[in-house]
Amino acid sequence: MGASLGNGNGKRNGRNGAGLRPMSEINVTPFVDVMLVLLIIFMIAAPLLTVGVSVDLPQAKAPPLTGDEEPLTVTVDKDGQIYLQETEVEIEKLVPRLMAIAESGFDERIYVRGDSAVDYGTVVKVMATMNQAGFRRIAMVSETPPGQ
Repeated sequence: MGASLGNGNGKRNGRNGAGLRPMSEINVTPFVDVMLVLLIIFMIAAPLLTVGVSVDLPQAKAPPLTGDEEPLTVTVDKDGQIYLQETEVEIEKLVPRLMAIAESGFDERIYVRGDSAVDYGTVVKVMATMNQAGFRRIAMVSETPPGQ
């Protein structure tokens, strides 16, 4: 008399899992969940990465300039403080810093952003300082009026 402990197809059923076969499919659900979370994080964080000095630019009816590289920007805020990119500088130290970071030398394009509430003479003084140092490609930045 013999007894069979199997289920009839040659596989054992037991609590030790000896009859289980490895899965050949990859479960992509956790991967998709992580990617969706990362997508949402980057969609929220991307607009916050545009940092700069907040100024109220004057408006002008001129077409925007196009360029591939990131320009050098000198900003004069409403209090008359001068910034090179996002770093505050004194007017005496502006030219040495510009010379240190200008890749094209005196041919580097420099954009001047002056707040509409700042004294015009302050902006002109900054531009004259850069011009006297030898920088010739200085441009002023303005905003397009609404509805244009």
